[in-house]
Formats: sequence, C-alpha cells, structure tokens
Amino acid sequence: MSSRSHPVLDLDPQVVRTARRLAKKAGAPVVKLARTHTTVSVERALLRMAGLAGADAERVPWVNHLVDAVRSDVGIEHGVAVPVWDALLRSEAPDLLTLAQKASSGAVRFRLPEGRDGQRAATAARRAAAGGIRTIDRRRTERDRLIKRLGDAPRRPWIYLIVATGDIYEDIPQAQAAAREGADVIAVIRSTGQSLLDYVPEGATREGYAGTYATQENFRLMRAALDDVGKELGRYVRLTNYASGLCMPEIATLAGLERLDMMLNDSMYGILFRDINPIRTFVDQRFSRQVHARAGIIINTGEDNYLTTADAVEAAHTVTVSQLMNEFFAKEAGLEDWQLGLGHAFEINPEIPDSFRLELAHALLARTLFPQAPLKWMPPTKHMTGDVFRGYLLDGFFNLVGAMTGQGILLVGMMTEAVVTPFLSDRDLALQNVRYVLDAAGGLAEDFHPPHDGFIQTRARQVLSEAVELLDRIVDDTMLEAIADGTFGLMKRPADAGKGLDGVAKRDAGYVNPAIDLLEEGATR
Repeated sequence: MSSRSHPVLDLDPQVVRTARRLAKKAGAPVVKLARTHTTVSVERALLRMAGLAGADAERVPWVNHLVDAVRSDVGIEHGVAVPVWDALLRSEAPDLLTLAQKASSGAVRFRLPEGRDGQRAATAARRAAAGGIRTIDRRRTERDRLIKRLGDAPRRPWIYLIVATGDIYEDIPQAQAAAREGADVIAVIRSTGQSLLDYVPEGATREGYAGTYATQENFRLMRAALDDVGKELGRYVRLTNYASGLCMPEIATLAGLERLDMMLNDSMYGILFRDINPIRTFVDQRFSRQVHARAGIIINTGEDNYLTTADAVEAAHTVTVSQLMNEFFAKEAGLEDWQLGLGHAFEINPEIPDSFRLELAHALLARTLFPQAPLKWMPPTKHMTGDVFRGYLLDGFFNLVGAMTGQGILLVGMMTEAVVTPFLSDRDLALQNVRYVLDAAGGLAEDFHPPHDGFIQTRARQVLSEAVELLDRIVDDTMLEAIADGTFGLMKRPADAGKGLDGVAKRDAGYVNPAIDLLEEGATR
C-alpha cells in the first residue's frame, strides 16, 4: 500500500512514535516468554516439517504419538529433535513413520544422548527439517511465478469471500463460482471447535460444522481447485485458512507446505474467545508467524472480534492497541509490512448519530498508522437484524468506507449475515454490491481529505490518545495482567488457566529445535 493512494490524517508524529515505543515495551516480556518456552504443537510442527504425516486407525496423528512418547520418557523441555533422531541413528526404526508407529505401542524408549551422540542427532534433525523449509521456499517461489504468469487481482482492495459448507467437495465448486463472480481471496472457514482440538485431523473431510476442517489434504485440494479457476480467469486467486487454536504452529507449517496465501493469525483471539492459555498462545503464535514470514503468507488479525463483545465506540482504542501489539509481535517474528493484514470492523450501532463518520475516522486511523499494511476491513455483523434491505444498505456503506479509506482486503458482507448460512444467491448479490461501489467510487480515496480540525480528524486523534494511555497502563501492569483483567473484548483470561496449559514447557538450557534455528537464521540447510 502506498500512502499516496489514500487520504492521511494529521496525526502528531510524536504521539505515533510513543504508541509504537509503548507497544514494543509491552510486548518485550511476551517475546521473552515465547523464546524461553516450547509447546507440544511447536514440537509436532518440527516433525511435520521433517515429513511425518498420517494418523492411526483411530485418527490420532503420528506426530502426536511420537511427541507424547518422547514427553513420557524424557520430557519436551529439551525439544523432541535430539531424542527422536538419536533413536533413528540407533536403528530403532528406518524412518520417522515407523518410529512413530513403534512409539505408539511402547516398543521404543527415548533418551537424551550427550556428547558426540547428541551432536549427531541434532545434525540429522536439522537436515530433516531443512527439507521442509526448502519445500516452503519452493512453494513461495511457485506463488510468485504464478502471479507473474497469470496476473494478479485487478485492483485493491482485494475482495475476500468465505465458503463454509463443512464438506471440502462442496466448498470447491462454491469457491470456484465465487472466483468467477469476482472474489480475489477465498477463505475456507474452519469447522466449529477445531481450534480446541490438540491435534490436526487427517485427510479430506466431509463432516465439519459451520465450516470445514483444516487439514493438509483439504489445503491441497482447494489450492489445486483455485489454481485451475485462476488459469481459466487469467488471475491468481488467493486461499485463506486459520492458523489459530491449539495447533497453530502445525497448521501454519501445513499452510506453508501447501501454498496458502493468507492465514487468520491473531495474537490474542484464542486467548479471549476460545479460553486457550495465554502462554501457550504466545509461544505457538511466535513460531507460526516465523513460518508465515518464511512462506510469504499474509496474516489476518482478529481485532474485529473485540467489537462483537465490546462497544465499538467505547472500545475503539482497544482495537488500535491490539493492532499495534500485533504489528510488534509480527515484525519481531520476521513478517514484513505487506504481510500485516491487521483487522478492524464496521461494527458501530447504526442508530448512533454520525455512526458513518465515526466508522470513517476509525478506518482512516488504522490506514494512517499502518500505511504499508494490507488492512483487513470486516463487515457489520453485530447490528444485522434480519432485515435484508437494511443489511444490504449497511453493507453498501461498509464497502464505501473501504473504498474511501484505501483498505487492502475487503471481506464481503452478506445481507443475511448472522441470520442463516448464506445461499449462493446471497453471495452473488453481495459481490454485486462490492463491484458497484468499487467501480463507482474506487478512486474516491484520492479526493477525500477531511479537514484538520473536523469531526473525523478529531475523533481519530482522540482514539489514538486513548490507545497511548492504555498502552502506558499495560506497560506498568504487564500484557498478561491486562488480558487477565478483561482489557480486550471484556474477556478475563488469567495466565495460569485456560486450555492447553499442560502442553507448555520451559525450555532447558540444552533445548534444540532445528526448525526454529533455520527460520531465525534464514537458512536452507
């Protein structure tokens, strides 16, 4: 995004610098926490990177069996890499899959080798993980080549549309139809509750609830289907899924291996809305974002969700704080500005006077604070009533804000949002709405410059000022305390509670994880 293509607010640069400095200060202890802990999912992600896939007859993935066996014998605080590859070097099994199968029946005992044996195991583990890293690199190059050959989306913002049948074989024709109608990004909504599974389901799935399971095979099938329709249309169609929940690192790894283009990956969503332990989330999030950085994947953050539980006017500054925190965590993990799909939403009650002007102020504030980021602008959901005519008008206003403020990713709003699962005809009408507004007013960003002391500029400066005050308090109280106190989305989530805490371990001084080393070094071997 170029700041010349959209209006810019007159914000005090000193206040903006203070906001970022405080976000860094508030985030630093969380990064330290992530660097000094590991989780079962981080360890399983290493094994997936090294090529271990599949599941047993009860659908328990082999990576789960292998990590559980190592954990039972020697713990995971040293990492699973050395014990696993030591077992392979000791000829306990000819390959990872056979080792996992034997470990699942208790036929292998793991140890922590020392000296030369430990070094040999670490070297072998790095070699295996590097194979996965090189595959992720090839997939990124493949994406760049396809965009160059086929062409990219014809304009910004990209039009982002959801499919969510629960059946991957039903999702595919719906996704292709949406692309033909103008969608640039297809998001496959994940089955309800998958974020709370401490394993990644295996294979193509046909029985999800309000969404389709995120699996490697489902990723592969949808990627191939969108590549086919992209060739037909003469433009690359992007694919989105969810790297969140208890298996965030593994799903991020699978996304890199199968060339997904965007992943929902918010630093606090799982904590606030799925009651996942904060430490587990921050450790998993850092690894997943390192993978996204390497894979050239754009992350989408979840600030829009705060406004479904908190008031969109009163809590506007918490969205700005979360965006600044997400930016800090993302960049620390290696993501670049063009990969930051920071989220916000059109959720102010339409009955409030000047609601549209307030929405403009909030959207412009995000655009001005993050001029190079492809912001993800979310449609109204909280105040959709079932009146489809009013809903269609609200979505038109939402699309207009997106055009006027130069948003990067525009999620298509449905007139039947929050009432029923949309029909294909609803999606078609929604896409017509988007196309009309972008065709009629797509260049309006060039002409729209609110006066310096007018309503919009004043409101934006007020929200930024409140965000700085809140960041100051978070620095004093710590990020974990702020989350425990219900600062974000009115959800109180203490650091010593929540799902997945038992899967966290403090790293030992001799901790080895070659996947993390390769990602941090930018290495391929």
